[in-house]
Amino acid sequence: MTTDTVPPRADAPEPAADRTPPRGRGPRLSLRTGAGRQHHAGPLAYVLLIGASLLSLFPLYWTMVAASTDNTRVSQTPPPFLPGPNLLDNLATAWEDAAMGKALVNSTIVAGAIALSTVLFATLAGFAFAKLRFRGRNILLMLVIGTMMIPPQLGVVPLFMMMTELGWGQKLPAVIFPTLVSAVGVFFMRQYLGEALPDELVEAGRVDGAHSLRIFWSIVLPVARPAMAVLFMITFVHAWNDFFWPFIVLDMTNPTIPVALTQLSAGYIRDQSVIMAGALLGTLPLLAMFVVFGRQIVGGIMQGAVKG
Repeated sequence: MTTDTVPPRADAPEPAADRTPPRGRGPRLSLRTGAGRQHHAGPLAYVLLIGASLLSLFPLYWTMVAASTDNTRVSQTPPPFLPGPNLLDNLATAWEDAAMGKALVNSTIVAGAIALSTVLFATLAGFAFAKLRFRGRNILLMLVIGTMMIPPQLGVVPLFMMMTELGWGQKLPAVIFPTLVSAVGVFFMRQYLGEALPDELVEAGRVDGAHSLRIFWSIVLPVARPAMAVLFMITFVHAWNDFFWPFIVLDMTNPTIPVALTQLSAGYIRDQSVIMAGALLGTLPLLAMFVVFGRQIVGGIMQGAVKG
């Protein structure tokens, strides 16, 4: 019995080539191009990053070295570059002489309140300027930006008189309330929400019958969380280190950290080691906060970059 062979069609696809790698050899690796391409840092990048890190950490290291020696050793030439044995004694002296315990509590209250209020009000205003349509929006935004060009020293005298009339002299509300929101924060949040928040999400909320506050709570806050974390960190550090206005409106009985440090340099002979110990005490809470929340803040920045 014979069978007829059917000739192959002219338009039939050619059989796929066998791409199985030879035995004993793995698949060949190819570099990905385009959006999926991976970039690897070379040795020069690591050297530059390590050098930049060391330069950034050197002032903190020098503060610890100066705080662990005595005043005579700090003033010598060349200065010491290794920690000494007097760190705990100098920290105790700075703690007692400058009322650092009360100053730490006051700085935490002031910086926390200012940072929280700035994040809340700046996000509200940024959402309004970025996504809401109302008469005079551009003019109001220009006025807010214009306040950034006015030196804060020009308003010290009327602001001090206002705080005195309210009965807030030498009290923490006199430091908190004038800085509940900043023009920089409003502009920052407006720029972020203008790019990261799609108009379609806001319109979808309108279609579902949500009012502006409901849209802000359910849609805007989740989108703005990365920028809010960054703004909180920047505002907290700025309020913690602020010296000019707290020094005017507060006294040594109710100081913040920068105001309390002036007490250590008020004598005829300044003990630089004790002053450095006080500065180290005022810096440690900021370092602890960044160690605890640094991963979340950096992750928020990366998340916002991906969304943007």
